[in-house]
Amino acid sequence: MRAARFHGRRDIRIDDIPEPELRPGAVKLRVGWCGICGTDLHEYLEGPIFISPPGHPHPLSHENAPVTMGHEFSGTVEEVGEGVTDVAVGDNVVVEPYFVCNECASCKAGNYHLCTKMGFIGLAGGGGGLSEKVVVDRRWVHKIGDIPLDEAALIEPLSVAHHAVVRSGAEAGDVALVGGAGPIGLLVAAVLKGLGVTTIVTELSDARKQKALSSGVADHVVDPSSEDVKARVLELTGGVGADLGFECAGVNAVLDTILDAVRPAAVVVNVSIWGKPATVDMQKLVLKEIDLRGTIAYVRDHEAVIEMVRSGVIDLAPFITGRIELDNLVSEGLTTLIEHNDTAVKILVRA
Repeated sequence: MRAARFHGRRDIRIDDIPEPELRPGAVKLRVGWCGICGTDLHEYLEGPIFISPPGHPHPLSHENAPVTMGHEFSGTVEEVGEGVTDVAVGDNVVVEPYFVCNECASCKAGNYHLCTKMGFIGLAGGGGGLSEKVVVDRRWVHKIGDIPLDEAALIEPLSVAHHAVVRSGAEAGDVALVGGAGPIGLLVAAVLKGLGVTTIVTELSDARKQKALSSGVADHVVDPSSEDVKARVLELTGGVGADLGFECAGVNAVLDTILDAVRPAAVVVNVSIWGKPATVDMQKLVLKEIDLRGTIAYVRDHEAVIEMVRSGVIDLAPFITGRIELDNLVSEGLTTLIEHNDTAVKILVRA
């Protein structure tokens, strides 16, 4: 079968590789669509990062580069392995793309997303969504019913957003400030809106500002290059400040602004993966008793997210800005997101 494999920095190739073999307790999927993630971009430009370099295999997958990429994907069940009774051939599904050890303290506590050896399918090995077929343990397969396969490819990043919102303790009636209207920022805002939270989104890009408004996930959009974000938030909240803040840009100025614009005793969640260490003005945290929280990936979020999409609380269609074939992954996918990232939200790939 054909698969996009990471060989090295700026070296992703469409290779012909053997089709994966079904094993007991697993299912074989025909991949429907796979999204290109910001993590994939970082691997292409700067990697290997999460991908294990040659000679240093991942402790759970036992694989190293070259590996098949793609962790945001949907598919249709083609075969079920021995012992799998609750998934059938023909079911449309998405994958929670984990490797975990099941032995460390975090795993035993149910926090498998904090596994000390954790890896992602499509990065650490195990095949991936940028291929024709993949075999995945039943544990990580979630049925999606009648959700279209293209929209379902966004359930994985939407689960990232959902977990961040859960970490915040958001409740209906709150006001949230979301810093950055990239893919994750938009999806964080979508989850917040679905819970009845008023959303204020900050963004510089005209295209992303328009997407935040046209998709309906932002109640207000503020451009930091032309407006005083803190003053605008205070105006919108009767002088109080936002109840919640979400840093979704990985930019220090965004974090600083959020700390300024939230109310005393607010919760601020850092959602971004940072390319370099950030600086935090601890005096702002101290004097306002701000609760700064981290978040990584997801844990038991997929079922709740699938229901939000299935029931129409969240519409994922507006966030799909491109559909391409696997052969054009680099030329029309990665290059577009690197050179014109302000115009693209989520590009989907079909093998």
